[in-house]
Amino acid sequence: MKTYIKFITFLFIKSFFFIFFITLSLIIILNILSELDFFKNQLISTNFIISLALLNSPSYVFNIFPFIFLLTTQLFFISLFNKNEISIFKYSGLKNSKIILILTSISLLMGILIITIFYNFSSNFKNIYLKLKSPYTDDGKYLAVVTKNGLWIRDKLQDHILIINSSKIENDNLINTFITEFDENYNVKRNIWSDKINIKSKKWLIFNPTIFVENNYTNLSDGQVLELNTNFNYEKIQNLFSDLYSLSLIELLKLKKNYELLNYSTTDINLHLLKLFSYPLYLILMTILSSVIMFNIRHYESSTFKISLGLFLSVLIYYMNNFANILGKVEKLPLSLSIIFPLIIIMTINGIMLIKINDK
Repeated sequence: MKTYIKFITFLFIKSFFFIFFITLSLIIILNILSELDFFKNQLISTNFIISLALLNSPSYVFNIFPFIFLLTTQLFFISLFNKNEISIFKYSGLKNSKIILILTSISLLMGILIITIFYNFSSNFKNIYLKLKSPYTDDGKYLAVVTKNGLWIRDKLQDHILIINSSKIENDNLINTFITEFDENYNVKRNIWSDKINIKSKKWLIFNPTIFVENNYTNLSDGQVLELNTNFNYEKIQNLFSDLYSLSLIELLKLKKNYELLNYSTTDINLHLLKLFSYPLYLILMTILSSVIMFNIRHYESSTFKISLGLFLSVLIYYMNNFANILGKVEKLPLSLSIIFPLIIIMTINGIMLIKINDK
């Protein structure tokens, strides 16, 4: 490996870890404050709160890696400009485009490592975080999961517990559903089977149910409806599976398969997977964007101005990305386009600014 490549690689990685640890520290502090606010009315140990903050932080860091790369590239070039090393490279015949190419290659390798290692690491921590915090939330008393055997729900009301298994969801209806109702001591009170249950509201409408009590059963006549109060409706069931950052890549693919068997919408999972697979490209484009901007404003002496510009661009790109993702989730834009569109915009800006980059 040539000496200048080693130097550029070392300086970029050094800049990356500097920005990374500053960002991680800020996120941990903000998470601690958030957890303190959440547990303000409960007697919880400080160590537990700090543990929760530490477990939750890697997931937040993962989401802002594009902006970490943008600021890393800025810090890299500020160091080169301040020591006038960029001029030495130029006099040695190293073109600006070559420097950008080296940074792009480093970003690609780091992006692959972030997806294959850091993401799975952060998702495991997020999963542990949710399990530890769940007993202290309003949702801790009930649970919903999707497996290859369908949708399973555990629901606890004041005087009874429900275990619900449904093979499929169609619109606002559960199809082919079996419900077991227990008392507080887990003694079976009754079983209910129905081929259709409307779950639009938390008061479920069970059509033509068959009710089993001990060794006897009763079939309600056609058109009769049994009402059942629960803590769930269709919207809430959807939201229970929204924290996909707690699942590794393998778990996401398994969940997608189970959703398809259940006839459950896979829009959120597809959007999340597409976002993950395009992540290295996103990091590369942010590195290039930061590089071309720094070459164009290299004559400005104020480092504060350069960093402020980077922060402004980070906020702008963040909201543009979020807006496109929301349009994809509500299916106003094709799923792939909601992820690719912001990347195309950044790519177009990079293409325009790369023209005559070697003359900068």
